[in-house]
Amino acid sequence: RQIYQNQKQWYQRRVRVSRMAECPACVQVFPDNVQLGKRLCSFVKDRYDEAIDARGAFHIAVSGGSLPKFLQGLSKRVDIDWTRWWVYFCDERHVEAADPDSNYGALKQLLLSDISIPDEQILKINSSLSVGEAAKSYEQQLSERLPSLELDLALCGMGPDGHTCSLFPGHPLLKEECLMIAPISDSPKPPPSRITMTYPLLRKCRQIAFVVTGESKVPMVLASLNENPTTPAGKVRPASGNLFWFLDAKAAAGLPHDKTPCPTPLPE
Repeated sequence: RQIYQNQKQWYQRRVRVSRMAECPACVQVFPDNVQLGKRLCSFVKDRYDEAIDARGAFHIAVSGGSLPKFLQGLSKRVDIDWTRWWVYFCDERHVEAADPDSNYGALKQLLLSDISIPDEQILKINSSLSVGEAAKSYEQQLSERLPSLELDLALCGMGPDGHTCSLFPGHPLLKEECLMIAPISDSPKPPPSRITMTYPLLRKCRQIAFVVTGESKVPMVLASLNENPTTPAGKVRPASGNLFWFLDAKAAAGLPHDKTPCPTPLPE
């Protein structure tokens, strides 16, 4: 069943992921990146409203890559109290903030420089430490700021190989069950040294949303959104929260065409 709202050419699909029937993925497909970005910003605003009403603060984790560009529309919102935002990074390269590879640097350029989140509420990597110590420091500071470790929202991307955060196919970190933030010094994608959120932390999230675009992602989208996902991204799901996938039409080209309402429909 296809859903249209205000004649917008986008639709939602319900897709069961793996054997966790209690956590179906709500898959939203958009005709282009402009529509996807607008909807994603509205989605983030709705999650912010829920968090403020329930807990008085909004704790969000953001990935790098192309994801920050989809958040630029948030800077135009006048109905957000940015002082209530706490920002973290799903993964971060072990580089200085000014380095072109810095996820923080990318988010700062595209969003943070245009809004007024207090700098102390943006948790950045301490690149002066070794990558192992930087991961320990990040986890400690995260625990101090958010003792429950229950992020309100994690925005994740997915690479052409199916990786998400800095969790790569076949890497030992896929089996990490103790560390919440782990170091990685042998990333198959440069730069090799990074820190990353692990599955145990991601499972604690109240909401997780993937943003995936482009025809090169079709095989990995299919491998992630089936009954037995084989990609690192496909194995990410909150233990008791909601899971969303925002796709453009190109990335969703290989998905089945049966369309039914999401378990948690997105409000206008």
